[in-house]
Amino acid sequence: MPQDPRYPAFAKKKLGQHFLSDRNIIARIVRTAAVTGGDHVLEIGPGRGALTGQLLSAGADVLAIEVDPALASGLEQSFAGARFEVMRADALKVSYIALARERGCRFKVVANLPYNISGPLLAKFLNEREAFTLMVLMFQKEVAARIAARPGTKDYGSLSVLSQVYTDVRLEFDLGPHLFFPRPKVTSSVVSMRVLDEPRVHVCEEAFFKTVVRAAFSTRRKMLPNALKTIGFEKEEALKALGEAGVDPQRRGETLSIGEFSSLASALYALRQG
Repeated sequence: MPQDPRYPAFAKKKLGQHFLSDRNIIARIVRTAAVTGGDHVLEIGPGRGALTGQLLSAGADVLAIEVDPALASGLEQSFAGARFEVMRADALKVSYIALARERGCRFKVVANLPYNISGPLLAKFLNEREAFTLMVLMFQKEVAARIAARPGTKDYGSLSVLSQVYTDVRLEFDLGPHLFFPRPKVTSSVVSMRVLDEPRVHVCEEAFFKTVVRAAFSTRRKMLPNALKTIGFEKEEALKALGEAGVDPQRRGETLSIGEFSSLASALYALRQG
């Protein structure tokens, strides 16, 4: 990639920086997000602004969150006067709900996420999903596979369940390492996640639902009554809740559908409420 004097010469490994520069791929990402005039787009880790420029060309107002002050300065020089703002911040510490309320909008998130924070950042986006309508995000291919995985597969886990309860997940396309600078050691995947107006299944109480889902996968080889002991349910209580939910107690969490997790969490919540 030719050096632009507005930006640092080298990517910072500790920040997970890998810059995408292929204009055709970037245009495909913008099309996947169906970005049009008047959209409010949130970009995390914009780097040298290759995606930023095409988002602006599509007519969006872009709010970029960049933790690297040198890159943030370069972006301000590149896009001065455009419908563009840089927030110099750690994306994991930003309140996206507060941002959306301040601006009176809901965002589309379109971003090549830094690999080293992609999991925690997605969890934060799901927690604050009312701030968003659509997320078009780039992950390591293995993470993308976990997000979209179906019950009974090796990739299925709590990330799969929580992503699919609150969004419509679609694997869009893969990107090889040669499309980035510097080259990562992994293949990447673009995933679109359209935020649902209501959870796909009944969620008895969100924090408790997440606790049950995570417990079910915390000991993947254990049957559900044993897994539920980790969150304080004795075997008799677990068996009662499983019976009410219509779930065979000999099953493991990795085999449960989203609907079955809903039924089980509701039955356990009723028991805990007394």
